[in-house]
Amino acid sequence: MDPIWEPTLGAVLTEDGQCRFRVWAPDAEAVALHLLTPQDHVLAMEPEREGYYTLELENVSPGSTYYFRLDSEDRPDPASRYQPEGPHGPSQVIERVFAWDDTGWHGIPLEAYIIYELHVGTFTPEGTFDAIIPHLDALKDLGVTVIELMPVAQFPGERNWGYDGVGLYATQNSYGGPDGLKRLVNACHQRGLAVVLDVVYNHLGAEGNYLHAYGPYFTDRYHTPWGAAVNLDGPHSDEVRHFFLENALMWITEFHIDGLRLDATHAYLDFSALPFLEELAQSVHAHANRLNRQVYLIAENDRSDDRLLRPPELGGYGLDAQWSDDLHHVLHTLFTGETYGYYQDFGQFAQAAKALRQGFVYAGEYSPFRQRRHGSFRPDLPARHFVVCTQNHDQVGNRMLGERLSQLVSFKTLKLAAGVVLLSPYVPLLFMGEEYGEPAPFLYFTSHTDPDLAEAVRQGRRAEFADFQWQGEAPDPQDPDTFQRSKLDHGLRQQGHHARLLAFYTELIRLRRTHPALRQLSKEQLEVVGYDRQQVLYLHRWHGPDAVFAVFNFSEQPQTLAPPVPGVAWRKLLDSTDAPWSPDDQSPGGQAPDRIEEDSDSRLQLAPRSLVVYTRNHLP
Repeated sequence: MDPIWEPTLGAVLTEDGQCRFRVWAPDAEAVALHLLTPQDHVLAMEPEREGYYTLELENVSPGSTYYFRLDSEDRPDPASRYQPEGPHGPSQVIERVFAWDDTGWHGIPLEAYIIYELHVGTFTPEGTFDAIIPHLDALKDLGVTVIELMPVAQFPGERNWGYDGVGLYATQNSYGGPDGLKRLVNACHQRGLAVVLDVVYNHLGAEGNYLHAYGPYFTDRYHTPWGAAVNLDGPHSDEVRHFFLENALMWITEFHIDGLRLDATHAYLDFSALPFLEELAQSVHAHANRLNRQVYLIAENDRSDDRLLRPPELGGYGLDAQWSDDLHHVLHTLFTGETYGYYQDFGQFAQAAKALRQGFVYAGEYSPFRQRRHGSFRPDLPARHFVVCTQNHDQVGNRMLGERLSQLVSFKTLKLAAGVVLLSPYVPLLFMGEEYGEPAPFLYFTSHTDPDLAEAVRQGRRAEFADFQWQGEAPDPQDPDTFQRSKLDHGLRQQGHHARLLAFYTELIRLRRTHPALRQLSKEQLEVVGYDRQQVLYLHRWHGPDAVFAVFNFSEQPQTLAPPVPGVAWRKLLDSTDAPWSPDDQSPGGQAPDRIEEDSDSRLQLAPRSLVVYTRNHLP
């Protein structure tokens, strides 16, 4: 039990040996507790103000199962901590006490985040929380500092990305339930790894969503791609907000989660004086302070909206960071040549320098794809506010065939893309398997039990690809083989070019964590220059006496440049064409000089699609 916070919803075992059941159900005439085990009982619940009902019982042990009976219909608990039979089955009382070994853990600063995003079901053959634990040491050796889990809230069946979750408080049963997640978080903290959890507060899945039966959780005043919007600003929205706020505090308190990634915050349709996102940030940050922990909120938002990151006193919501897809889009279009769909807004080499310089490409400029101006930008937004990547679950999995970048570009281009992200002044994110060039696709998969819904999903996926020019037939999300094909093959990490790419990623991350110029995230101590004609990008970062510059050749032709910072002695740290990370069938380049002296007239010779990194310090 945590003396700082006590949940108010669901089934909660109290220190005095009772179990308190509490639910918000303003639309019901009467609410009862249908206790299934250890004996079948139906007990009336006491009404409270604002539509809440409560009941306290003795002799209710962990493992007891129950429904809430709304008038004459049994429904799972909206705040159920565990659904052992899935979203349609009974809820289960769980023991909140867990033998944590992380009492000295306070989290890590956002500037130290190197995020590794993974999907529990496809990361291992077993697809469970416990099966991830044996891989944590390898991830730590890679140099990542944060594991980001795609959503684990209860969804229908055993195969899903997690964005069809309907039991937002219940940890997915097929992954190992709440204790499995706690064991994973505990193991991460023992190794110094933080854990971020992806949560979905903008919609619920279509199958197993019983919130409609309880109360006005949704409103038809606004609509989203998933239907009616969550009721964040209408009548009874205080209680709806409380449901989501308590959910966030539950993950942080009971599961020791270090941060929440907020899915699709552009779908939070909320015109209240105190926006829900601002209230969420206030609640989470205040609670983290009470716990003496570093806890962060990271938003996904397709508007490039700086209001999410601005502090409330400057009219913002006070979130800690947001995914910035602009750098991904620029790199993807330049490396693949794809310019359809939303990629039509990108593809200009100058945008790469802009994305590295400020975090957003679109900051009020006209967007051809949207046919209007797009984005906003404050130049004083710190670099730590931006999370950047070359791959993530959206950008890979929302392709019709789920191809990873490793299947779209050359090996040398993979290294170049990794260098841009990992040497940038922003928070980097890797998608599982990226570090060794995993060839398996990451496809969209579901296991809905409703045939009509399954067919609607198939049709919906096909419609989503209308703006793109992909050839072939979209894999069936319901086919178990679609899920199996998306599983990683960790054995590749030690083989051939996969091992060389892994070594390259490891060295890039080592440089980032070793050199103060790369470790300190700053846009003020940053210079970015793009040479459009040569398709060469120059990045210069410094902190105190330490300085690093990198030159990236995006061209398919060799390029020769004068040293970008004359009059200074430089030592080479890394050349992407060197033997340790070049396949045996590619002749190593290594043409850039090992040293550039102050009075030298050395020229930088860059191989096609390569990068080279220099320092003026003498750190290892």
